[in-house]
Amino acid sequence: MALPQPLLPLLAAQTMGGSRCRVFLVLHVLGVLLILLEIESGNTTDCAHWCPANSTCVNATACRCSPGFSSSSGEIFTSFSETCDDIIECGPPPIVSCGKFAACQNTEGSYYCTCNPGYELVSGAKTFRNESENTCQDIDECHKYPRICKGRSKCVNTAGNYTCECPPGLEFDQQHPRLCKVISFPTWTMPYGIKSQSLSHFFEKVENLSRNVNSDSPQDTIHDLIKSLEELLEEPGDLETLDSWARLRIATNLLSGLENFLRTLAVAMPEAPFTYHSPKNTELSLMIQKQGNENVTMGQSHARMLLNWSMAAGSKDSGPSVAGMLSSPSMGQLLKNAAFDLDPEKKAELEKTHESPVRVVQHSLVSAVNSVFLSNTKTEKLDSPVTFAFSHSVMRELETRQELICAFWKGDNKSGGYWDTAGCWKLGGWNGSITCQCSHLSSFAILMAHYDIEDLKLALITKVGLSLSLVCLLLCIFTFLLVRPIQGSRTTVHLHLCICLFVGSAIFLLGIENEGDKVGLRCRLVAGLLHYWFLAAFCWMSLEGVELYFLVVRVFQGQGLGKRWLYLIGYGVPGLIVAVSAAVKSEGYGRVKGSVSYCWLDYEGGLIWSFNGPVAFIILCNAVIFVTTVWKLTQKFSEINPDMEKLKKARVLTVTALAQLFLLGCTWVFGLFLLDMRSQVQSYTFTILNCLQGFFLFLLHCLLNKKVREEYRKWACMVNGNKYSEFATSTSGSSHNQTRVLRPSESGM
Repeated sequence: MALPQPLLPLLAAQTMGGSRCRVFLVLHVLGVLLILLEIESGNTTDCAHWCPANSTCVNATACRCSPGFSSSSGEIFTSFSETCDDIIECGPPPIVSCGKFAACQNTEGSYYCTCNPGYELVSGAKTFRNESENTCQDIDECHKYPRICKGRSKCVNTAGNYTCECPPGLEFDQQHPRLCKVISFPTWTMPYGIKSQSLSHFFEKVENLSRNVNSDSPQDTIHDLIKSLEELLEEPGDLETLDSWARLRIATNLLSGLENFLRTLAVAMPEAPFTYHSPKNTELSLMIQKQGNENVTMGQSHARMLLNWSMAAGSKDSGPSVAGMLSSPSMGQLLKNAAFDLDPEKKAELEKTHESPVRVVQHSLVSAVNSVFLSNTKTEKLDSPVTFAFSHSVMRELETRQELICAFWKGDNKSGGYWDTAGCWKLGGWNGSITCQCSHLSSFAILMAHYDIEDLKLALITKVGLSLSLVCLLLCIFTFLLVRPIQGSRTTVHLHLCICLFVGSAIFLLGIENEGDKVGLRCRLVAGLLHYWFLAAFCWMSLEGVELYFLVVRVFQGQGLGKRWLYLIGYGVPGLIVAVSAAVKSEGYGRVKGSVSYCWLDYEGGLIWSFNGPVAFIILCNAVIFVTTVWKLTQKFSEINPDMEKLKKARVLTVTALAQLFLLGCTWVFGLFLLDMRSQVQSYTFTILNCLQGFFLFLLHCLLNKKVREEYRKWACMVNGNKYSEFATSTSGSSHNQTRVLRPSESGM
């Protein structure tokens, strides 16, 4: 083959030799090669060398993105700044559809479809490209080998998933979530030191339920537990004979024990809401579901609750969370004597409004007792408040000092437990319902509180009025002892009536209130003395009715009981009643209301009727005697030859006795519920009548008695050193009035 023409000089130079010629030879070779490359490239199409990644060259000025990629200018672009980016076929929004039970998975430059977890293709393949190739169907995990649910747990297939359930009486082991173990209930026993057959029988039933839960379903166990609780509360038996402290301890034990028992039992139940409404109106609501962060509403007619579900799970729980609410109307039987702890801020607000100190808060339970519990046992301070809606039974308009409040039960070893409001506040109320929020969980209820605001005016009237009454009673006592013309059996009755009222009123004025919230020996002694002296006053008042009976009804002879019988009845009967009452229920002497204690009979346990009963009986008997007396007097006045002197005397005595009965009777009709008066009208009426007792007795038996007035006139003259007149009245049947003026020398003055 002939050499190209340009190479001939190179060969000639090489034959000439020399190092200088070699350099020129190399340069010429390189030049020749460049010429050859240009010739070769001139035989192909021109192409752009700047095309980006994931693209191909179209020509010297344009590029095309590879399949699965795109640019902002389209498939073909000419700009140096364009890039080819991956097309997201799976979206959003999705460009392709994989069909149901499937999901799209994007890759760089492409995509593929897979069945959702719990589903698989009929062919067994792992991926497919579009909806037409979708044959995803549910995987029955329960037929796989080895078994998914271990031990005694049972596998239940669901759409796309499965669950492991434990047989009745078993629960999942927290360390091995798919293994079942026997439910271990927390220890629940009777409170220490409480002796009660009814309570012991209840705990025997609870023990049997715990033992037989393996054979019974959890739902049946719940029904039996609530039935046993209702039987205990509806028919308490010997629980009624226990004191208030013991009953409150029992209530605290029952509330906490029920929460733990139901919380444990709910773990063995399927993940679903559960509600139960017993024939006796006890309600239970359970919510069992997976952990989450959504808001959940649960409850029934007594109460409803709204909470964030994240609070339900315990710190170490990995399984389903539990929330429950037990509403028991009967639980109030054990809590009716509980104390109420008024929040200091609320107390300060009330005292500022009424401009008087708040002595005590009287309250009554007007709703069911609602116990709320979660899987999370640390609910003393929640991250966010829980909202409640409680139903109550108050449909009337409340008085000025009354209020419906949201309270919770707080157990206490010292007092047994009490109602508190700290951490709870009321949002509003309407149509028999109150909405509250609380930052903790416990047992909640609605209380109707009556704030006993100390009435300074009433306290002043009591002290001044009773002091005046004591002075008048003391004047009556001296009069009956020193005025000889009026001495007799009726004067003896009046004397001891005034003595009893004087001593009782003095003790009442000085010792009725007790400092602190505890009833000590001194307070019980004061209560016993008040019980005795006020009963003695009514017994002596009944003896006046007996004297009238002998005077008017018994053949008009006017002979009554001897002094021995008067003293025996007047002081012996009340002494016997007080002795029996103290022997039977000595703890009933003294009463605690909130943070204030009073030295009087307690209304609980029936001891108050050892005073109310005899008082009502005496008032009734005296009323019958006075009606009979008036009827007999009417007959006597209609006779042909009546003894006018005796009739007028009997009439005066009857009118005086009737006025006395009306005064004392009306006073204690208002005072039958002493220290529990919520009406200002009743409080003022009782106080005024009680303070006027001494004055009216002094007016009836002293100032309106002519003989007493004459004696007062003589005493006044003796004190002043003036002349006085003495009028002597002869009481014999044939005597007549004689009047003589005495000189100072004749009277020995």
